[in-house]
Amino acid sequence: MKDVKDVKDKKRIHTSLNLEMALAACFEKNLLTEKQARYIFERSKIQRAKIAAQSSEVEADDPATLIHSFEFSPPFRENEPLEPTEIVEAIAEKLSVPTIHIDPLKLDSEAIVKSLPRAFAFKHASLVLDPKIDPAPVAMANPTDFEALHIIRARLGKRVRIFMAPAGEILHLIREIYGFKTSVAAAEKDLSQLPDIQNLEQFFSMRSESDVDVSDSHIVRAVDHLLRYAFDQRASDIHIEPKREQCVVRLRIDGVLHTVHTFSRRVHSGIVSRIKTLARMDIAEKRLPQDGRIKAQHGQTSVELRVSTLPVAFGEKAVLRIFDPILLDKDLSELGLAGRELELVEGFLARPHGIFLVTGPTGSGKTTTLYTALKKISTEAYNVSTVEDPIENICPEFNQVGVQSHIGLSFANALRTLLRQDPDIIMVGEIRDAETAKMAIQAALTGHLVLSTLHTNDAPGAINRLLDMEVEPFLLSSTLLGVMAQRLVRTPCNNCAVNRLIDPDEARLLCLPGDTQILAGEGCPRCRRTGYLGRTGIFEILGVSRAVADAIHLRASTQEIEAIGRSEGMLTLMEAGVGKVLSGMTTPSEVLRQAYMGESS
Repeated sequence: MKDVKDVKDKKRIHTSLNLEMALAACFEKNLLTEKQARYIFERSKIQRAKIAAQSSEVEADDPATLIHSFEFSPPFRENEPLEPTEIVEAIAEKLSVPTIHIDPLKLDSEAIVKSLPRAFAFKHASLVLDPKIDPAPVAMANPTDFEALHIIRARLGKRVRIFMAPAGEILHLIREIYGFKTSVAAAEKDLSQLPDIQNLEQFFSMRSESDVDVSDSHIVRAVDHLLRYAFDQRASDIHIEPKREQCVVRLRIDGVLHTVHTFSRRVHSGIVSRIKTLARMDIAEKRLPQDGRIKAQHGQTSVELRVSTLPVAFGEKAVLRIFDPILLDKDLSELGLAGRELELVEGFLARPHGIFLVTGPTGSGKTTTLYTALKKISTEAYNVSTVEDPIENICPEFNQVGVQSHIGLSFANALRTLLRQDPDIIMVGEIRDAETAKMAIQAALTGHLVLSTLHTNDAPGAINRLLDMEVEPFLLSSTLLGVMAQRLVRTPCNNCAVNRLIDPDEARLLCLPGDTQILAGEGCPRCRRTGYLGRTGIFEILGVSRAVADAIHLRASTQEIEAIGRSEGMLTLMEAGVGKVLSGMTTPSEVLRQAYMGESS
């Protein structure tokens, strides 16, 4: 006797999914011409064999994957091949099935792994997205696979709601989720006989030898899966935090932390030891902070990670900062600079000598801006050298020096030696003290272009910060080209952003009319329900004109210098942020979060 639910599904999904049906759906939606569809059908057998050899039999048998592999552009869009989601949406509409963009950060990995065996999930390209609710949402590459649906229902013991998603996306998640959790579970089993550490006193009395074999295959695979997952999610940082009962893994995406995994504290020790091994750190030393670097591969791209470990109450906390090499290939306009702002910065960089400063708190994108600026002006005709602590990104075009204070190689000492290396352009990672500030001024006075950073809230404040470091006003006024303060604000998700009326309180704080229309994301799976996807910069740029130079010479206050700058066209961070709000590039809440400094701002 047939399952009643299956019969209902078959009535609703009245067409079986095959290549002919998928091509017809794409043709009806104007995604393919008749000629393109016929070409795909005639060559499908050869193409299936190629996909099977390169990927898997499951993807080779999936009509949407097969169509996508031909990389045809739709008639209405030249030189832009069809996206897998476009093909899936066309097929799903014909089948009367909803589609879904799966948000990996919202998935309960542990529950998913228990819901279906990995082999079954992979064979049928099916993923139970939330096994705890009824009906349980299930993403499938083929919603007409009624045999699989029957087994899924029987295993879950509840109703299911079917969604269609690209096979490649589902299979990738299956590999990641099942791979990581399986590796962690196996490692937990292997480590179950090891002594555990229950409190702070036991932690500080630990012996200096490693408790865990870091070459354990399960630990190795778990770390590999974790790194790959972080790269796929565009994370800038990975936090591995030991708690009393378990370990928590969080990813910082677009400046905000998201919890993505939890596992036992026994496995935490092995995972941190594996990371320390990759970073060439001392795995036996668990009582002191350590720093290291990892070079990993993500597809065809080489990715640098900076590793920092710190002993906390329940073990070692590890933070991995990911340096995306793609960021270094961007130009200044892609960072958010435009119009007058871009002209000013390009003008500073075109000067043969002087100092250009970028200011802002940690995580505001200062280093990325400096690297981008250096890439813009670096040619074979120039000797470009940097002094950093630590070296953030290895760039073969530059001569990079890493500060090592413990052996006496400070910023000032490195800079002093660098001046004897015939440099043209110098980047100093940060001006931290009076000695470094004076050396940077000296470098600019002797005919070098110097780029550096300072920790101040705004651009005018950088001038008084340097004066406080005992830099002579007449030297500063004659060498400083300009100061740029910056912040990173999140941009509305282009998948779910809609126009809405500004909130009255936000309008008041930003000095905008109450009827102002703004662009804001409503939240969708693609942006992890945050309403934001990606970040851009807001900038406050003070050029050192004759009037500003005279004010520096007279030791004018920050407020007086700001007033001169604004009279010459300088926008404050808040004003620049308002401009980005009105152009739909960010939201009022983001500008207030990053740039609001009280009613006076």
